[in-house]
Amino acid sequence: MQTAIEDIADPPAEQVSWNDPRSWMRQYRFSRSFWTFFFAALFFDAGFGIYYFLFNLFLLNLHFQERSIGLINGALTLGSVACTLPAGMLARKYGVRPVMLVCLAIAPAVGILRTLFTQLPSQVALAILGGAAMCLWGVCFLPAIAGLTEENNSAAAFSLIFSVSVGTSALGGAFAAHLPAWMAAAGSTLQTWQIQRFILICASLLAAVAFVFAWRLQFPNEVRADDETMHGWKHLLHSSFLRRYVPLMAIWSAMIAAFVPFANVYLTNSLHMSLSRIGTVFLLSQMVQLCSGLVTAPLFRSLGLQRGIAATQLVTGALLLLLALTHTVNVATTLYLCFSAAQWMSSPGMYNLLMRGTPERERSTAASAVMFGNALVSSGATVLAGIGFASFGYAWMFVLLGAVAVGVALCTVTLLRLPQEAKA
Repeated sequence: MQTAIEDIADPPAEQVSWNDPRSWMRQYRFSRSFWTFFFAALFFDAGFGIYYFLFNLFLLNLHFQERSIGLINGALTLGSVACTLPAGMLARKYGVRPVMLVCLAIAPAVGILRTLFTQLPSQVALAILGGAAMCLWGVCFLPAIAGLTEENNSAAAFSLIFSVSVGTSALGGAFAAHLPAWMAAAGSTLQTWQIQRFILICASLLAAVAFVFAWRLQFPNEVRADDETMHGWKHLLHSSFLRRYVPLMAIWSAMIAAFVPFANVYLTNSLHMSLSRIGTVFLLSQMVQLCSGLVTAPLFRSLGLQRGIAATQLVTGALLLLLALTHTVNVATTLYLCFSAAQWMSSPGMYNLLMRGTPERERSTAASAVMFGNALVSSGATVLAGIGFASFGYAWMFVLLGAVAVGVALCTVTLLRLPQEAKA
């Protein structure tokens, strides 16, 4: 019997018409509640997409170095480590909506505070608090999509939200990168870091708009566990699929966390790009992610879910290895853009695999376990990466990270084939 994991695509009798958006929408028939969540995710991801693009550059202009930036980003994921498991318990007991509202209220406020208190101890403390708030979004995001869709449109929903959010982040990031140059040309006397602070505050306020949509959100037939709070964790311990998936996803996330926070720093310090050019590269990277996200479902349909995920991971590793060999700006930029597309394509597949391989009532618990594992290893990976980039240079670190990506790809096709646990 063919399993749901091996075929994430929608029924083959109705193929997706990517050139006709109206037909595409009619085919999948997303609910009104899904669209409410869609706009909440759109504003939240767009705001923090701009924020995380610019924040490390803001720190650079305040004379922070790679070691300090690594420490701050490590503290961010440390906050996620501390709160992810409790967040999963709360979401399972009280529902996704209240936990999501707490996230959407606190995370933008902390984002603003991080731009105002710029001493290293304050940055570390606020990063921990910010990570704790942001982990709530990760715990709620996956069960929300799964709970507001059906099996025949969940894959399309994941791709749609991932792709549209990254598209809006692209436009916002490009605007944020070019704004200082535009203001200087207009005669502004503000320093670059002051303009960046203003943009970061506006990005936080943009993310806060998501609260308005989430307040109106309703989850039909949401299953809560009022009397069996430990049942979800027992399921995790007894599920061989989750016991393999969680550490594998954590390793993959650690590889991403060791590079992505330093991408802008790499473009600045190693390739000596200007802020406006970095903004252009960021825009292009987001656009290729948008395009690649839209073709993710057809790719997985043709290759199968595990093989499709592994293919994107293998390409990601190969691109990092190639990036280690070049010092030419144009070649390195092209490889970075391809890396952005490849690593992004793996995300909808991995998360859809998790939701499909987990019973509905345990999805928030499984999501929190995955986010906990991701945050736990990513916290250390980011700190160590900052030390590694400063001590050994970018080339050797790219070789190491590329080898990790290739290893994860091999494990994806050999360790996650557990169809008996993911039957529809």
